[in-house]
Amino acid sequence: MADPVPAQTIVFFDGVCHLCNSFVDFLVSKDKKALLRFAPLQGRTAQALLRPEERNKLETVLIWHQGRLFSKSDAVLLAFSRIGRPWSFLGSIARRIPRALRDGLYDFVARRRYAWFGKKETCRLPTPEEKSRILE
Repeated sequence: MADPVPAQTIVFFDGVCHLCNSFVDFLVSKDKKALLRFAPLQGRTAQALLRPEERNKLETVLIWHQGRLFSKSDAVLLAFSRIGRPWSFLGSIARRIPRALRDGLYDFVARRRYAWFGKKETCRLPTPEEKSRILE
């Protein structure tokens, strides 16, 4: 699938997950250059860019970057690389940990995220400041 928005890095997230929404809030606050865009996996942007089996992966953050799709810990570390220091530095250190271990920890938290952090009834609504960065 060709990248329809090559200049953008899109973070796809579970729109009803409190932990996922907190991660989006964190990224928005740290991404001073506004390099990231965000879209719920339940939304129109995900429907247009992702295959059904990818949209149904609500247990993972997915990132569309330069025509490639990243998931789990690779997606988190890619997001960190885009938001600048100190997060890009921490991400480069974490990349040295074998993916199997990183993803194992990611999966452990993902399986328990609703129990630990809760779930919303609806997807998050962007604030007026976020409107240009949160895609449908």
